[in-house]
Amino acid sequence: MSLSFGTDLSGKVAVVTGAGGVLCGMFAKTLAEAGAKVAVLDLNESAAEGIAASINEAGYKAKAYKANVLERASLEEVHAKVLAELGPCDILINGAGGNNARANTDKEYFEMGDIEADTKSFFDLDQSGVEFVFNLNFLGTLLPCQIFAKDMIGREGCSILNISSMNAFTPLTKIPAYSGAKAAISNFTQWLAVHFSKVGIRVNAIAPGFFVTAQNVKLLFNEDGSPTPRTNKILSATPMGRFGEAEELNGALLFLLNHAAAGFITGVVLPIDGGFSAYSGV
Repeated sequence: MSLSFGTDLSGKVAVVTGAGGVLCGMFAKTLAEAGAKVAVLDLNESAAEGIAASINEAGYKAKAYKANVLERASLEEVHAKVLAELGPCDILINGAGGNNARANTDKEYFEMGDIEADTKSFFDLDQSGVEFVFNLNFLGTLLPCQIFAKDMIGREGCSILNISSMNAFTPLTKIPAYSGAKAAISNFTQWLAVHFSKVGIRVNAIAPGFFVTAQNVKLLFNEDGSPTPRTNKILSATPMGRFGEAEELNGALLFLLNHAAAGFITGVVLPIDGGFSAYSGV
């Protein structure tokens, strides 16, 4: 199946962070199929190499780089390599992010007796866990922009795409740090779009709803494959009644990166969630 929807990114260099994962690995493959030379960045070097190898085997161009999006020195080192091996960055996809169990509560609602009980309540959230989630999502987007967007200044057709979440519209229970961090990504997308509006860089974001990934599969399905109670709640609140398929993100991705189609669009956060963020529950 063609992933590119006819979009032509020939001659472009695309940098994708978090590209060793399911969704961002797919983004890397999609951009390569559309003609871009893709820098596949991930802290997990072997995962990045696997994605790059699959792209190259398909006849496209990609190169893997180990990168820590929370370390400026790591990003600067990778940036220098990308410049030398692929060229200046035209497209930046900030896909690195995620949640951590240390920043989650055990229960959806606080109840009397929870402080004394053997349960992790709001009052027990681990500060380092909350900091890690905020840093990974927010600083892990801001720092790559600082390093790679310098290549884009004054050049036509350059674009940054951030990954927000439907959590940014309505926070989910149990995951306050992740929801807050994604809200920060949406706000930062708007801020950066205005900041770069005079130098030819468009900045947008997509906000995926519920997609099954390696990070959340254990929350959504039991070991026997049956849905968890959280899955039942999610699907009952999703008007389309199902999880999204990874490929269903590609249309929005390519539209927002297509300068001919979306050249006057900047600062938007586009939900791709089967109607979740639009549904009141009634």
